[in-house]
Amino acid sequence: MRVTPQRTPSRRALLTAAVTVPAAAVGAPLLATPAAAATTGGIEVVHDWTALVLASGVTPSADTPAARVIRIAGTEFLQLRGGVNCAFTGDSALGTIPASLAVPKTTRAVCPRNNKAGVNACRVEISTAGHVTVFGGTTANSITWIALDSFSAVLV
Repeated sequence: MRVTPQRTPSRRALLTAAVTVPAAAVGAPLLATPAAAATTGGIEVVHDWTALVLASGVTPSADTPAARVIRIAGTEFLQLRGGVNCAFTGDSALGTIPASLAVPKTTRAVCPRNNKAGVNACRVEISTAGHVTVFGGTTANSITWIALDSFSAVLV
């Protein structure tokens, strides 16, 4: 008797699904709490939007920066939304995520930033301690704003 292996979605397929449902697509805030997660169209909200604590010198742009955790097909994703204004001339602290959203490993993604000399993206990294750090600014090419809506990373 031949056993056929069961197909599971690849990490790439799951990430593609998470990116196609960007954080900004959810027009109204969801009312889920960590204890009572909501399910909408196959996406389970594990932890609802929670504001980031911004570092000194970092200000929110139009939307207050926030983070949430969702689950798609059993895989959890950390998403960020909103944007910030800043003056980063080197690797700099953007702020911290709430302790309730602690990540099990260093998590990173690429986010849009002001375009100067053809450089229009920066790396945003979240440590297991919850520190959000931005990489890519230099004295010759400072980062003056960052859009966080494209941040979506697999947690496990």
